[in-house]
Amino acid sequence: MNAPVKLRSRILPALAAMTVAATLALAGWEGYRAVLSRPFKSVVFAGDLDRLSPAELDALSQAVQSADQPSLAAVREAARRVPWVRDATVRRRFPDGVEITFEAHEALARWNEQQLVSRRGEVFTAEDAATLPRFRGPEGVAGAMTEEYPQIVAALAPVASALAELRLTARGAWEVQLESGLTIELGRGDWKTRARRFAAAWPRLADDAHTARYADLRYSNGFAMRRATEIAAPKKK
Repeated sequence: MNAPVKLRSRILPALAAMTVAATLALAGWEGYRAVLSRPFKSVVFAGDLDRLSPAELDALSQAVQSADQPSLAAVREAARRVPWVRDATVRRRFPDGVEITFEAHEALARWNEQQLVSRRGEVFTAEDAATLPRFRGPEGVAGAMTEEYPQIVAALAPVASALAELRLTARGAWEVQLESGLTIELGRGDWKTRARRFAAAWPRLADDAHTARYADLRYSNGFAMRRATEIAAPKKK
């Protein structure tokens, strides 16, 4: 047998094998695509479910199962619209199921009138019956307020009243309202020094000062209170 014949005897089987492999691969790919295009018959939920409404989850499940050719991206987008959901991951459970894993917001406070702000400083919309403090501020400051909030609570702890509302103006001035009814103007800039001075003086104030409804801390070396024993009110900054 000459060389060309030997070469053909080797090449032809190899080509045949490659053709068969390609055919099988194509058939496998077509089968895989067919599976991917099937409607979902089952939906499994996982992750942070405590905050999520069973009614909302049931509605999502029905919507996913009723879709003709749902994509995982479309399922994820629908899952992220469920109240309290911060994010969701989706994976197929072959042959015809899908698993949705939720990450839920953890509310820190109410935001302005109708929304909530999370412990990450993210504003979101959801119903919440829990008693939460309220943050008020212009758009875009929820993150800064979330960061400052625990420091303000700690600084005013000696006043012995929980924080009911925290406000931040467009000019960057801080204002606190306590559950006792006392409103405290912290002002702009170095509010920590002013808050510590006020908190340190609080136990020494006369009893009638504890019934005051307004404290202005925006002074360089003191503070003023309404309906309180006279306290020096130095020149404001």
